[in-house]
Parts: sequence; structure tokens; C-alpha cells
Amino acid sequence: MSHQPTPLSRGAQIALSIGALGVVFGDIGTSPLYALNETLRTLPPVERIEGVLGALSLVFWALTFEVSFKYLGFIMRADNRGEGGIFALLALSHTDRSPTSRTGSWFTLLILFGAALLYGDGVITPAISVLGAVEGLKDIDSHIGPAVPLIACIILGALFWVQHKGTRIIGRLFGPVMLVWFAALAVLGVWNLVQQPVVLHALNPLHGLRLLATHPLHATKLLGVVILAITGAEALYADMGHFGRKAIARAWYFGAFPGLALCYFGQGAYVLLHPEATENPFFALAGHGAGRYVLILLSTMAAIVASQALISGTYSLTRQAIQLGYFPRLQVRHTNAELVGQIYLPFVNTTLAILTIAVVLYFQTVERLITAYGVAVTGTMVVTTLAFYRVTRMRWKWKLWHALPLCAVFFLFDLGFFVSNLHKFVEGGWLPLAIALGVLAVMHTWKTGRAEIYQRVYGNNVTETELTSIARSKHVTRVSGAAVFMVGSPTGTPIALLHHVKANRALHQTVVLLSIATEEVPSVPEAEQLTLYEIGEGIWRAVGHYGYMQSPDVSALMEQVRGRGVDINPTAATYFFNREMIISGGSARMWEWQKSLYAFLSRNARPAKDYYRITPSQIIEIGLPLQL
Repeated sequence: MSHQPTPLSRGAQIALSIGALGVVFGDIGTSPLYALNETLRTLPPVERIEGVLGALSLVFWALTFEVSFKYLGFIMRADNRGEGGIFALLALSHTDRSPTSRTGSWFTLLILFGAALLYGDGVITPAISVLGAVEGLKDIDSHIGPAVPLIACIILGALFWVQHKGTRIIGRLFGPVMLVWFAALAVLGVWNLVQQPVVLHALNPLHGLRLLATHPLHATKLLGVVILAITGAEALYADMGHFGRKAIARAWYFGAFPGLALCYFGQGAYVLLHPEATENPFFALAGHGAGRYVLILLSTMAAIVASQALISGTYSLTRQAIQLGYFPRLQVRHTNAELVGQIYLPFVNTTLAILTIAVVLYFQTVERLITAYGVAVTGTMVVTTLAFYRVTRMRWKWKLWHALPLCAVFFLFDLGFFVSNLHKFVEGGWLPLAIALGVLAVMHTWKTGRAEIYQRVYGNNVTETELTSIARSKHVTRVSGAAVFMVGSPTGTPIALLHHVKANRALHQTVVLLSIATEEVPSVPEAEQLTLYEIGEGIWRAVGHYGYMQSPDVSALMEQVRGRGVDINPTAATYFFNREMIISGGSARMWEWQKSLYAFLSRNARPAKDYYRITPSQIIEIGLPLQL
């Protein structure tokens, strides 16, 4: 059912757990900045103690159920060779991803929509985390208020600017910063909690349920802000491959969860002790003076860590989509030679920066920005639950009576949170949905367009027997050297080869037909990356196998080809590529707007020759007009 990692030393386990505090719990760890404060603002007119206990109970049990029970208890057991995330569920569900497949399956579209929602979360989370931290300055000096959005934009701009340098240096600070952060949350919480221990009664879930039941008109709004306390829960699953389920569980139970719970209860205690106070109870925990400044600084650092985790996660999600054929090729820079997972995508970074800063400037305050928060997160949670049910039935072969009750409980909770956030749509919830629909349109169009292209290029394919006959023809001259023809299908003959032979009446002595296949696993060991066999007449077929977390390296792959005995010098070989030129007006099974969008994406996608890391001087591109 789950991947069994290699046993680690105690020191390595501690290091992994500390690292998980920074990367995995950065988002959910900064929720105390605004979650309880906004929940208390939404309370109906009730007696003070009743309202605070009800709000605390809802926040505490939402954390316990979603993180401890659902994700750590069950969802994270659905791993694909140790990797988690929305695309891991897609792979585990045996969805067809062959080059000619389309995204017509409702389940595939559902998974893609869940992935697209994460992009909306990736835009809003950095904005709300940094803005929430900087707003602490308003409690020190009210005159700073108008400058808060500008200060937040400067911090975000600097954060996005340094992305091109990689996360290696700042990554070393992630764990320690968040370790100090959660320790500070616990200390501040306990300091206030001991002064008003009555808030511990909120551990009884009946307080939260009673608040919802006795005020049904406010129940939707309450749940809509309670979700703020568990945003980031999806990161546990998405980042599982970096740290492992056990390390994440240790980080949660011994670090994040105690710190968050104590902080929330401490805030509740402060509110009961100071019923007249109107300031954010989180920053009020530190009192006034130097302690408040230190807390604001620490909050800002924690917000940057949370933002960085979402930004890096968006990079990884995009690369997976590219590898799985759901996204156009983009430039992927590896920023750490030792860790292949640390990458930088300039286009994604620039787009996120523009959208995130625009969001801050448009909404101005956390209170307004919260109207756009929650829809994407809860939507992804619903999709994850539905996909998990499919995995339990199709992959794990659970009985219906075993899988359905468990997933029904998950679904009811997730759907309840999702529906409770729908009222935010008009005020700002449309933003993450609009981003998600835009990304979904790109992914669906690209996948459908690629399937049409493959059908047109390889539908009436030249067979391997016919190819060897062409190579033996007395009208074709065999010239010295080697040529590598990139082919999209492991069984296809590239049109570039046929055009080359037709135009030049010549063919190299050694010809390699190379295709790249993305497997439904995170990574493929180097020893298993190459499949090679001889067709005849000096023609070979090679298939490079990569996981969806890997980026292809054709130069390294061709070194393996030479090592298998093929007469080829990778540094002197010529690489032939098709360069598609899309023309609309054809009979492709696509909407006209999709054809136009695909043509635009194809023109602006990174050329395959660059994506596969081949020296430009060795490349020849042959134009290939195609009508959709």
C-alpha cells in the first residue's frame, strides 16, 4: 500500500522532521496570524465565553480531523513510490496517459481541476501570509496602516526576485525558523492560557457543534473562516516525497500541532481576559514594546517561509504537468546540482509575482483578502477525497463497505467546508476559481491538441520494415556519422526523417529513433532509463524512460546508447526535430477557441530542442505544417 523508505539514523530523522516544519507546515503554521481573529469577528451575537469556546472548538477539531485523521491517517498512505500529491493519485488510478489519449474522462478532468485549484492557492497564500504579518505594524502605529500593502508588495517582490538564485541557502533556514516560530507560538499561548484556563473547555467538540446548531444562519460564515486554520493541509500530501510520511507525522505531533493548538487557546484566553480589546489577539499575545517588534519580525520571516513553500510547490506541480503531457514545455532551471527537486521556472515565477502583487494591491487588507481565500483549498480537498476513494477501490481493491463509509465522512466534511466558502464568490472567491479555470483550459487544450497532432503525424505510420527498405534503397546514399531523430511515439517513424531522405537522398550510417516516455512513477533509476533495440540497416530505436518528477537529459541518454555498443558520438551527432506550424480550420475534434489557443501555446512553448538539453549547434529543425 505504501512505500517503505530506507531506515535512517536518529539524527537524520530529526533533521528530516525539522526540515518538514519549514517546507510542509509553512502555510498552515502562519494561520494563527489571522484565522482565530477572523473567526471571532464572524461570531453571532452570543455570550462572550460561549462564542470564544465555540470558535476555539471549531478551529481545534478542524485541525485534528483534517490533518491528524484524514491526511496523516489515510490520504498519505496513497503514495506512488513515496511521492504524494494530486498527480500521484492520477497515476495510482490507472488513468490512460498515452500520447493519443484525451482528457475526456470525468475523473481526469476532476484531477486536473484539483491541480489547477492549487495554482489559485499559490497566488493567494503568499499574499495573505505576508500581508497578515505586516499588518502587525498597525497595532504599533496606526499611521503605518496605508503603507502596509506597499511594504507587503516590496517583501513579495524581493522574494520572487531571489527565486532565480535557488532555494538552497534560504532552504537551510526554513526548518530552524519554523522551529523557533512554533516554539514561540507555544510559549505565548501557554503564557496567556494559564491566566484563563477556562478556554480548555473548548476541547469538548460539543461547544463548536452547539454554536453551529443554535445559530444556523451564521454557520456558513463561521465554517467559511474556520477553514483558514487548516489551509495548507494539502501540502502534507504534496511534499511527502521530500520527507516521508513518518518525518511529517513527527513534525506535526511534536512541533506544529502543539504550537498551533496552544497559540489558538492562548488567543482565546487573551480575548476573555480583555473583552474590550479590538486589536488582533495574535499580536496582542506579546504585549507591547520590544516583544511586539520581535513577534512581527518573526511573523514576517515565517510568512516568507510559507510563501516560499507554495512557490516551490507550484514549480514542482508545473514540471509534473509538463512531463505528463498536460502543459506546454517551459524553461526549467535546476538550481542545485545535488538536489534535482530544486528547480526554477522563470515564466511561472514571473506570472505568480505579477498576480500575487496585484492581489495585494487590489484587496489591501487581510480582512478583504479572506473573501477570496478558502474556495481553492476546499475544492482541492474535495477532489483529493474523491480521487482517494477511486484509489481504494481500483488500486487497493477495498470492498465497497470498507471504502465508502470512510470516504463519505471525508467527503461530507470537505463538501461542508467547500459549500460554506461559496458565499465568498462575488466578493473575491471568483479569483482563485478564475485562475483555476484558466489553467484547466490550458491543460485540457494542450493535452487534446497533442493527441490530435500525434494522430495526424503517426496515424498512417511508416512501419519499421518499410523504413529498412528505404535505408537499403539504391537511391539513398548512406553518409558517415550518426543522426538522432526525435519521435513522439515509441513505435513511430518521425516525419523529419522522411523529409530529410526525400530532400537529400541521403541517410547517416547510424540512425537512432529516440522517443521520451514519462512513466507513472516519480523517478526512474538511471539503470532503467534506456530501452534500446536494433531495427536493422544501422537503424536503432531508443526509448528514454523518466518519472514525472524528472527532467529529460538527451545528451546523458545518448551516452548510455553509445555504452550499449551503438556506433555514435553524442557530441558529434546531428539531432533532427520537427517544428510544428499549426494552422486552424481543420477537422480536429476541438472547439475553434481551443484550436487558436493551442496554436498560441505551441508557438510560445519552449522548443523541444532546448527542453531536452542538447547543444544548439548539433540541431536541425524541419518545419511541419499541421492543420487542426
